[in-house]
Amino acid sequence: MTFPPAVAAEDLPGGPVQPLPLVSLLSADFWSGGAKGELRILRCQDCGFYVHPPRPVCARCLSRRLEPEAVSGNASVYTFSINVQPWYPGQSVPYVVAIVELPEQAALRLTTNILGCGVDDVAIGMAVRAVFVEVEDVFIPMFEPGVAT
Repeated sequence: MTFPPAVAAEDLPGGPVQPLPLVSLLSADFWSGGAKGELRILRCQDCGFYVHPPRPVCARCLSRRLEPEAVSGNASVYTFSINVQPWYPGQSVPYVVAIVELPEQAALRLTTNILGCGVDDVAIGMAVRAVFVEVEDVFIPMFEPGVAT
């Protein structure tokens, strides 16, 4: 799967003033996959269940054999909200906070932002694809309209 190159921190919804996520051993592949153009989700090597957010055991079979795997990067908007409150000094608003659902597994969802379209153009069910925003050593997965090719 080929993704567009990472976009600049200045292009983050709300601007580059958002705090960075806490990167742990469990989540490191999720936050670094964008460097290689991959959206990586932990997957159980025993039953095939995707595990997100990252945790040490499979929710389906309780196996600890979880490995990061690249997924398609395609998704659809499951739900969203338009944020109009600036939570940090200098933060620009409005921007979209969305939950997107990946097609690899029912209810495999990520909380993210939608880039590349106006806040009034986002709709439930809208096809989106992963893009990455690089901030320091973290590649934050965001989504934009369209389907990854």
